[in-house]
Amino acid sequence: MFHFQENNITVFQSSLYMTSTAIIQSNEVIIMTDPNWLPGEIQEIRNFIDKQLNNKDLYIIYTHSDFDHIIGSGAFPEAKVIASEEFMNNPNSAEIVQKIYDFDQGYYLERNYVPTYPEVDIPIVNNGESINIGDLSLTFYKAPGHTNDSLFTVIEPYGIFLSGDYLSDVEFPFIFGNYKDYVNTIERASYIINNFDINYHIPGHGSTTKVKQEMLNRINFSKDYLQQLINDNGDLESKCRNKFRFFDGMKSIHFDNKNLAKEESF
Repeated sequence: MFHFQENNITVFQSSLYMTSTAIIQSNEVIIMTDPNWLPGEIQEIRNFIDKQLNNKDLYIIYTHSDFDHIIGSGAFPEAKVIASEEFMNNPNSAEIVQKIYDFDQGYYLERNYVPTYPEVDIPIVNNGESINIGDLSLTFYKAPGHTNDSLFTVIEPYGIFLSGDYLSDVEFPFIFGNYKDYVNTIERASYIINNFDINYHIPGHGSTTKVKQEMLNRINFSKDYLQQLINDNGDLESKCRNKFRFFDGMKSIHFDNKNLAKEESF
């Protein structure tokens, strides 16, 4: 389940959808994102945290409220939660928890904790908002488009960019919110790459990268995809099929994206 480990960064990757849990350690704190998916995977993350925690405070950043990203929340009751204000005020929180229940029921999964919707201790209200946690500085940007409550985080001095469900190397853009918001959010990602000294990009699904050109390639692909989506005559589907080896498993989302983009363009 280890996907990436270097110095004070460890990234776990689930067997499901290549979903990432990032763990960043400093001398004073541990910061984690989106603990997921399967019970054994979450227990492995819990065991890792227990070995490293000592007297440090544990924080969890929830990148957004899709149920696969909050499914492990109940396993870390001591953690202080950081998320967007929209995440905190999500009117569909009960439905999201129900999806976890339905998932576990459907696959006969037992957990040693009760899945809950996270209670937010530190809500992020403004774009560019910065907070210091121990010896780390965190800067946040709202990132609507995939979901209304998505959040980007930059962690310094390590130069880590946590992008949630954007800029994946295994998924094209999934627009579950608003198309125009998504376009603006990718511009915000471009701003982050160009204005911070980013050494690591960790997406919510897919591969962590240290290569600056790969980061730019992911942004440029998203920009091109969104631009072509409105007038696509089928070429974009072929491009995605060639680029993403699991395209057949998510092609319905591509067609939903097309319909949404066309509706918003009129």
